[in-house]
Amino acid sequence: MAPKVLVSDKLSETAVQIFRDRGIDVDFQPDLGKDKDKLAEVIGQYDGLAIRSATKVTAKILENATNLKVIARAGIGTDNIDKEAASKKGVIVMNTPFGNMITTAEHAIAMMFAVARQLPEASASTHAGKWEKSKFMGVELTGKTLGVIGAGNIGGIVCDRARGLKMKVIAYDPFLSEAKADKMGVEKVELDDLLKRADFITLHVPLTDQTRNILSRENLEKTKKGVRIINCARGGLVDENALADLLKSGHVAGAAFDVFAQEPATENPLFGLPNVVCTPHLGAATTEAQENVALQVAEQMSDYLLTGAVTNALNMPSVTAEEAKVMGPWIKLADNLGAFIGQMTDEPIKAINILYDGVVSEMNLGALTSAAVAGIMKSVNPEVNMVSAPVVAKERGVKISTTKQDKSGAFEGYIKLTVVTDQRERSIGGTVFSDGKPRFIQIKGINIDAEIGRHMLYTTNKDEPGIIGTLGQTMGENGVNIANFTLGRSAAGGEAIALLYVDAQVSPDVIAKLDATGKFQQIRSLEFDVA
Repeated sequence: MAPKVLVSDKLSETAVQIFRDRGIDVDFQPDLGKDKDKLAEVIGQYDGLAIRSATKVTAKILENATNLKVIARAGIGTDNIDKEAASKKGVIVMNTPFGNMITTAEHAIAMMFAVARQLPEASASTHAGKWEKSKFMGVELTGKTLGVIGAGNIGGIVCDRARGLKMKVIAYDPFLSEAKADKMGVEKVELDDLLKRADFITLHVPLTDQTRNILSRENLEKTKKGVRIINCARGGLVDENALADLLKSGHVAGAAFDVFAQEPATENPLFGLPNVVCTPHLGAATTEAQENVALQVAEQMSDYLLTGAVTNALNMPSVTAEEAKVMGPWIKLADNLGAFIGQMTDEPIKAINILYDGVVSEMNLGALTSAAVAGIMKSVNPEVNMVSAPVVAKERGVKISTTKQDKSGAFEGYIKLTVVTDQRERSIGGTVFSDGKPRFIQIKGINIDAEIGRHMLYTTNKDEPGIIGTLGQTMGENGVNIANFTLGRSAAGGEAIALLYVDAQVSPDVIAKLDATGKFQQIRSLEFDVA
């Protein structure tokens, strides 16, 4: 029997035809997604669900999805899908992360032109019968310095287009290597340097804990007088109130925003200010982009339902069902090892080296490597998944190498992950015990045996008396319960580490109190996906 797919949002007829041509039984009901009760009633009939943003795939709907194997979103954002519920149900969630890159990059360039020449205000004035030629004095882009925050897929296209406009392009991106920057023809800089030098600043990063308010009031005040700021990435990257103040004072000459902290944005501090161009999240809104993502969704879903091939999955590795039974705990370990490295590494990564020893060396190393790389990259870009992570790493000039060897130690198998930066090498090793639970077994060459929890605290210090007491007392005084406490040292009186598994995320205030003791060289709160 042919797989059956429901298309519950508006997808192009060309995309629907792809399903038919591939032998899929497709049910095209483009308005059904708006009726959640009806969708919940019929979803049990289908193997696949193709959607855009109108359909909300909730846990309640998934409860009825007795046959559903895959949900595919035509576009990047999957906030309208309960991914945790889908994962528990065994349903793959796919998206199309690369279908609207050109469109979004072009929109950023268009917004830059618009704010440089005050085009919207000039157009409105002329439509009103005025002829205010002297009022709308603009600036050229040629010869100006463009600061690009985030030089990944979309940011990289913006860099290329800006160079074609004869702009000087400088870029800030923690994962951009010097070699990759040279190849792109851009200058790699630190954020403070970019803020001081750029005539235009454009943002192309996801919204994470690291990037939220990356253009804070403090950073905005560091910018060059007369700067113009473009945000076509995500709302929340810029302190909109601070930007409004600096626009009013004249320090910032203009801004162009397609995204806002609160959407739909019916009111905003930027609205009504002179030389502020605003559009209603149009970054991906072109005929070509919408068609591209629709066609990609149809191909990806068909491939999976007919051949088992998984592309751009957000919640599943590229492995067969048989492999998944054995590899599941090892994939989780690889992800956790990567997450540790990613959260500990602030400087650009040049290389990722992975050693597979013993039983794990005979498994699907492609999937394990993707899991480890994704774990690293997700600390900066949570939209990275196991399929896209190696591509993202390659685009940033990160070299990935793997080595496998026969059982060489006390464990039946283990994985050792090492990253190389200009400043240092950082490594961590782990294994899976017979209970199926991943463990950290070595950090910085120091042997440990640490259970992995959702919330952890990592410290380094000189091996001396009082460290355990300081950690325990500080945690206790601040209401942080310790579930597990692991210690290790290189030698008596040498370098020592502690890894605490705690019941809640350790706050910056608690970290500051530990730091104030002067006993620790490094203190880091860590978060892991242990579901």
